[in-house]
Parts: sequence; C-alpha cells; structure tokens
Amino acid sequence: MYNKHSSGAGHSGSNRSFSHNKPAGHSSRPGSHSARPASSGGYQGHNPRSAASRFGGSHGHSGSRGPSRFGGNRGGGNRGGGSRGGRGGGFSKYIDISKFVNKAVITETVDNFVPDHAFVDFHIEARLKANIVTKGYITPTPIQDKAIPHVLRNVDLVGIANTGTGKTAAFLIPLINKILLNPKEKILVVVPTRELAQQIEEELKGFTKNLPIWSVCCVGGASIVPQLKGLSRQNQFVIGTPGRLRDLIERGRIRLAEYNTVVLDEADRMLDMGFITDIKFMIAGMPKVRQTLFFSATMSKEIEALIGQFLTDPVKISVKTADTAASVDQDIIRVPPGANKLDILVDHLNQPGFTKVIIFGKTKHGVQRLAEDLVKRKIMSEAIHGNKSQGQRMRALRAFKEHSVKVLVATDVAARGLDISGVTHVINFDIPATYEDYVHRIGRTGRAGKKGKALTFV
Repeated sequence: MYNKHSSGAGHSGSNRSFSHNKPAGHSSRPGSHSARPASSGGYQGHNPRSAASRFGGSHGHSGSRGPSRFGGNRGGGNRGGGSRGGRGGGFSKYIDISKFVNKAVITETVDNFVPDHAFVDFHIEARLKANIVTKGYITPTPIQDKAIPHVLRNVDLVGIANTGTGKTAAFLIPLINKILLNPKEKILVVVPTRELAQQIEEELKGFTKNLPIWSVCCVGGASIVPQLKGLSRQNQFVIGTPGRLRDLIERGRIRLAEYNTVVLDEADRMLDMGFITDIKFMIAGMPKVRQTLFFSATMSKEIEALIGQFLTDPVKISVKTADTAASVDQDIIRVPPGANKLDILVDHLNQPGFTKVIIFGKTKHGVQRLAEDLVKRKIMSEAIHGNKSQGQRMRALRAFKEHSVKVLVATDVAARGLDISGVTHVINFDIPATYEDYVHRIGRTGRAGKKGKALTFV
C-alpha cells in the first residue's frame, strides 16, 4: 500500500499519438493538413477538516454534501465531456478499494500474440497499404487482426478490446477501403468527447494522405461556423459528438439518409452518459440497410441489450484480456484523519519518476481549483473539463503532450480514448463513480504493454 512517503515510478511506453491538433470543424484535405470559482461539491485543497471528513475522517460538516462510503462527495458536478454534458450528480457505486491494488507483472515469458495477418495481407487498396506502411504499421493488434476482415465484408460488428489496443485503426482502415471502392459512400463516426473526435480525425488524415478522401469534425464547445462550412463541401467522413451532430441534423446540414455506415466508438460511454436519445434519433434516420459498428473497452449486459436494437446479426469480437492492463501497477494512497490531501499529492508529484501525470477529479470546479493550487506549489499544470472552451482544452492537451506542463488535471472527459504517449502515472484524486470509469482512467498509462502506475486516494 502506498503511504505519504512511498515512491514508485512507472514508465509507460510510447503509443502512436497525434499531438498536432487543428481547430474543431476544420475539413481535412489530402496533403493539408475561464475558469469558474471552485464549488463545495469539488476539490477542497486548503481545509484539513474537509480532507479528513471526505477521506476517512469524522468531520461530516466539512462543506461537502455528505460522506459517501469512501468519504467523498456524493453529489458533484457534471461529469461529462461531450457536447451535451454527462451523468451529473447522483451517487457513486460502491467499489471495493482492493480493486485499486494490483501489481503490474511484465516478464519475458508472457505468451506473445501471433496475428493471423500482416497489414499487407488484408484485401485493401494498394495506396492505402502504402500509407499504412508509412505510418509504421506492420503487425496488427489483436482487435485489428480479428475485426478488419469482418468490417471489409460489410457486416455489423461489436468489438471489445482493452483501451490502447488500436480500436480506431480497426475500423478506419477497412472503412477507408470501402470509400476507395465506392467514393459516394458516406460514413458517420459518433464518439462521446470532443478530444476523441479530433484524435480520430487526425489518425484518419494519416491513413488518407494523398487520397481523395475528406472529413469534417463536428463537436460542441467550438464555433459551429467552420463546421457548417466544412459540411458544405464533399465529405465522406463526418466525425462528431452526439449533441452537435443532432443539432446539425436538425438544421438540415447532415442528411442521415445519405449515410450507409455508422460507427459508435466508446459506445458504452455514450449510452451511459445519457446520449441514448440522440443515438436512437440518428440511427432511426439512417437507411435500414446499413453497416453498424460498435467499439468499446467495456460492455455491460444492459448495453448489449441496446445493441440488439441497432445491429443486424453482428459479429462479436472480444480480445479483452482483463479489466485492467497487466502493465499498470495499481495502488492506493490513504489519507489519515486530519491530513491535508493536497500536501500528500504534492509530496508524490515531487518524487522522481512522476514526469508526466494525469490526475482525475470528480467535478469541473474541483479540477480547475486543483490545477491552480498545483501551479501555486510550483508544479506546472493544466486543467481540462467541460467548462473550458474547445480551444482551451486543445491548448491544454498540446501543452501536456509536448511536455510544457508536467500535470494534466481532468474530469472523466480525458478518461476515454485519448492516446497520449509517455504518461508515467494516473492519479485518482477523487474516487471514480464506477469501476468501469476507473478502468478507463488508468488506461491512459501502461499503454502498448509498457509499465505504468495508477494511484487512488482513499
């Protein structure tokens, strides 16, 4: 178990990431390519009584809305990061803290995955193969190896795989090939957060370099004007968040009847975040005969029941090896009664090895306050949450990716899909609402089989 003076640096491996993000809504073409005051529902860094009552002490009057089973806030702000918000407020599900402790095991005797294919083996267009090689892709990951042949056959598919295993390429590669064979095809890709939408478009541009394939990214929190301009041109891919996509559909700028393929990436998160009405609205407007692809790292029985409404005789592929990656060393940090939680956090961040750290908090206000307090403690930090404009969020991500800041403090907007290389540690400053959220949070480190470290305050 971690205590105040323990140290333990993990090193995450480099995964393919795209740090040069463009403004939301900018159409890609081949070859071109306020903070608000902290509220009582979030982080309280300067009050030892608050820290004690919320994390194991007896002071229930700390200014929070009442202790939960872990002493944390039962309320909380909007937890979403998509264009229409998330699962704000409510009660967190009980999570046994033993689930936050798991030692990473990486040995040279681990069985190696042997793919059935190499990328050159797939029945795809030669120009696309050349771009894949240029990007350095040689051997498919398990989800790519198993999913790509089925997507090429134009069947519906549900793909479940651990975070950081290449789900994006598993659907982009065969769908790009689909467009090369029929340039009139139009594809809708729906994701829960703005950052994931832009990351997918960046990866798309890498695969479609010098190919006659165009895209537009449509997300909330950014000006709709460039997105409308992008939609006025020819686009085979429209990538976006549910709320903004619905807005554009209702304006008549996206005509669903023209789209014969839809991808829901991080499908469970979108449905769980309250986007089910928007998803049903979009799918109902699409042709009855279509290809529907669901990808996610987790899939509950409730979500599987919903999938039955959207897909026709889908192929189901699961290459998930465990709830959490074996490469992530997981431990807890206990906060003694009367201790200052911020002091304990700063002590850890000042230890060797904590070189690129994502800290997750529960509320937007708490995250913003924590980032500001860390800066006051001489720890370069940026915050990312739903109250930030899209430009502010992208600048914060860029600064973190380019090592201009050491710490990114975030709500669960950063827990899904983001591929940021070299994250050494993930710290859960606030306990996540569900174990599924925990799985996605810690998946930001220990990627590509390299070792990372996840710490949870309790």
